[in-house]
Amino acid sequence: MANANVQGVRLTSVSAARVGRALLGALFLVSGLLKIGRFAGIAAVLATKGVPLPEVAAGLVVLLEIAGGLALVIGWRAREAGIALALFVIAATLLFHPFWSADAAAFSNQLNHFLKNVAILGALMMVAASSGHHESA
Repeated sequence: MANANVQGVRLTSVSAARVGRALLGALFLVSGLLKIGRFAGIAAVLATKGVPLPEVAAGLVVLLEIAGGLALVIGWRAREAGIALALFVIAATLLFHPFWSADAAAFSNQLNHFLKNVAILGALMMVAASSGHHESA
């Protein structure tokens, strides 16, 4: 097990992975909780993107973000949560951040969001690859 000492604090690769996984999970947990208060608006945006049954889809997004985020935070079935959230991030990124078709004014913003989501996808893939089925590092 790899260790690092930062000003007297011993940090193992396992504890670093747990902290990183919890921070990643917090992103989805908070996002899902905030969507509850903006549920009608979220469903309306999904409808404008052509998502069928936008209210149902919005409910599923809220459920996935809260449950998946919480699973990552506490380390319960983190592999499965990472895979489910990775699939969600792929879909959301392609649907909401198509920088390749953005006009000049929106290009940089959309590219930035796209790349941010690609980085989040990478982190989720690392969680899925390194986590066991019951407890994860």
